[in-house]
Amino acid sequence: MRLLLVEDDNHVAAALSAVLARHGFDVTHARNGEEALQALVPEGPGFGVVLLDLGLPDQDGYEVCGKIRKRTGTPVIMVTARSDVRSRIHGLNLGADDYVVKPYDTGELLARIHAVSRRTAHEDATGSTEVALSLGPVHIELPTRQVTVDGSVVQLTRKEFDLLALLAQRPGVVFRREQIISEVWRTSWEGTGRTLEVHVASLRAKLRMPALIETVRGVGYRLVAPAA
Repeated sequence: MRLLLVEDDNHVAAALSAVLARHGFDVTHARNGEEALQALVPEGPGFGVVLLDLGLPDQDGYEVCGKIRKRTGTPVIMVTARSDVRSRIHGLNLGADDYVVKPYDTGELLARIHAVSRRTAHEDATGSTEVALSLGPVHIELPTRQVTVDGSVVQLTRKEFDLLALLAQRPGVVFRREQIISEVWRTSWEGTGRTLEVHVASLRAKLRMPALIETVRGVGYRLVAPAA
């Protein structure tokens, strides 16, 4: 995967680029906002993810994120030392797909990069060919975010729908708890485990199919496709 790293500190960029390269990424380094925007012109190389540091010398990182989002749908992961909730919300409202606070664990960063790229690939596929998922009596309309069971509409919250749609992409495949939290809640596992359990329980109750989502003890959850 091609990745655009926007980082003004050459030492940090060199170290991170080396790590990313070892994990199969083709990294292009932009030292400021202008270089990043020039790299993202339509005729330029396509990128799978933009890793955007907010402390840039020429432009505010939030401003750069807004400009990136106007010209491309490439996923953007903000990287910053600003850990307050208001800053995170502001970044997400500008179109960032995820937000990583320094200092971060390299393994977590890699997991988030893979998560946003998988999510984007699925959304692209949904927009072109896959618009619905049918699992026995359960029918999931992805564009309209509507779920029906035996033809009756089931009212789900946004996160309940996202969780169900994620598991339904690959029936029978076990999704790790950490992976679900990263893709649905776009955050790390710590402190969010109980939230996941509550949403799974709510889905089972609302769909009236307690066996639809199976708990794989010590690992995560999988969707067991019911008989048609």
